[in-house]
Amino acid sequence: MVRPVANIYVDGFNLYYGCLKGTSYKWLDLEALCGMLLPNYEIKRIRYFTARISGRPNKPDSPTRQDTYLRALATRPKVTIHFGKFLQSTVRMPLASPRQGGPRTVEVIKTEEKGSDVNLATYLLIDAFRSDSNVAVVVSNDSDLCEPIRIVQDEFKVPVGLLIPHSRTSDALRKLRPAFIKQIRHGALSASQLPAKVTDAHGRTISRPLAW
Repeated sequence: MVRPVANIYVDGFNLYYGCLKGTSYKWLDLEALCGMLLPNYEIKRIRYFTARISGRPNKPDSPTRQDTYLRALATRPKVTIHFGKFLQSTVRMPLASPRQGGPRTVEVIKTEEKGSDVNLATYLLIDAFRSDSNVAVVVSNDSDLCEPIRIVQDEFKVPVGLLIPHSRTSDALRKLRPAFIKQIRHGALSASQLPAKVTDAHGRTISRPLAW
């Protein structure tokens, strides 16, 4: 029996903050995870959307660890990585409950990820226009993606399924009546880790960071 072909579109930051941050599952093999969660589909391509982060005073090594993971992830033949931009600035923000006679504002480090959701929506629409797969699967719980998902389903007649990194699915996404909704649980993450050492196309060994 021929399995339907699926393309996967991964919102990297939504995945990280939804189910990876604070866990030991950050060395994630997206091919293995998608194969486990979508056993009835042939996975054609996995598009991973992210941005290179900047270091913070309390986490100066974060960019190095992220780069190591991205190089390891790029060894997976079905995965392509698409970059947005990560912006970091120091801004002054008002305090919610300033003390009497004290300062009313405080300086904070503001971080913004720009472009990944637009890039994801763009490739989702382009691939649907090209009839590149029988089904599209979005890994995100971001309701900003509702309109491109609706267009893909209603205008291009490509079913869209959702893999949700969060404990609760966005009501706006649920109202789109996706082909399916599956939650990404810790058991699947644990069973879908990259080997501790992988080798890239140039024969270089990439090792999982000791601390994350």
